[in-house]
Amino acid sequence: MKLKAIALASTAAIFATGAQAQDVLEMTSAFGKNLPILGTAGTDFVEKINSISESVEFEHFDPGELVPTLEALDAVSNGSVDAAYTTSGYWQGKITAASLFAAVPFGPEVGEFTAWMLYDDGHELFQRMYDENGYNVHVQPCGIIAPETSGWFKNEINSVADLEGLNMRFFGLGAEVMQRLGVSTSLLAGGDIFPALERGAIDATEFSMPLVDARLGFYNIAKFNYFPGWHQPATMFELLINKDRWEELDERAQNQIEVACLANITTNYAEGEATNFQAMIDNTEQNGVTIKTWPDEMLTAFETEWTNVAEELAAEDAFFKEVWDDLQEFRAGYKTWGDTIYLPRPRN
Repeated sequence: MKLKAIALASTAAIFATGAQAQDVLEMTSAFGKNLPILGTAGTDFVEKINSISESVEFEHFDPGELVPTLEALDAVSNGSVDAAYTTSGYWQGKITAASLFAAVPFGPEVGEFTAWMLYDDGHELFQRMYDENGYNVHVQPCGIIAPETSGWFKNEINSVADLEGLNMRFFGLGAEVMQRLGVSTSLLAGGDIFPALERGAIDATEFSMPLVDARLGFYNIAKFNYFPGWHQPATMFELLINKDRWEELDERAQNQIEVACLANITTNYAEGEATNFQAMIDNTEQNGVTIKTWPDEMLTAFETEWTNVAEELAAEDAFFKEVWDDLQEFRAGYKTWGDTIYLPRPRN
């Protein structure tokens, strides 16, 4: 009996040691878990990695529980937070090229963007961006969505003149375009947008896809929803992990994180494609929303200003130019395929 007790105790000690050896990474998300598509992408990634790995486990935290959304990069870099599920467009004010890895106005859609990121130079340049700017993080592409809406407005927009003087929440490089057209832009985290609209601090906003925006209640204040999302033809999301913590993980755990992120890119994209058409129907039939499509002259104005912005940023920042040139070179090659293989979609 004594030997049996010793054996049982030893077995328990082995299991306890194994449990203690598991790395637990606290992960802040830029998006609340109750948000469809954006929020579920973070929780889905955690479920994926925790179901396939015995040596690493992620714990999900909503925005503000560990750090505010716009402070996540610094927090992961300095080690006060282990990881963050977010998008590099939030760092546009810190790193000029950051939004090129998130969403490019009039840029690549999902297939082309993931091709550049995963099979060309995108991911390598992505990591270099953080390294060369002194951030102690490992970055992994970990989600992607199709175009977002172009914005929610309290009043109908019929010309560029109607944009002048508006205060609008806007994301990434598209904000630079809107500023050229007379709009005063600010970057707000998702949970801060509705209160700003409600009290009149902003007149309009863009944030995400119709289902996400409906959950945040924008239709209660702004009844005109514009398409297409020229500023974000696709939006890439990132998993940031403190580089010291990343290097402590064994190769198997690192590979499992990569695999979970690749799977997350698929499910994140599919969720958006499967759920947004019903949200658009509900917005028009139940919420009194008028869906508008930008006329050609407005899209031309946006694109013209974007071309000017891209040229100026490339002239001012060497790394932005390197990334921009690499992406443009890839797109020129992709055009041979993309313009030939897909059915044309005439603009209505």
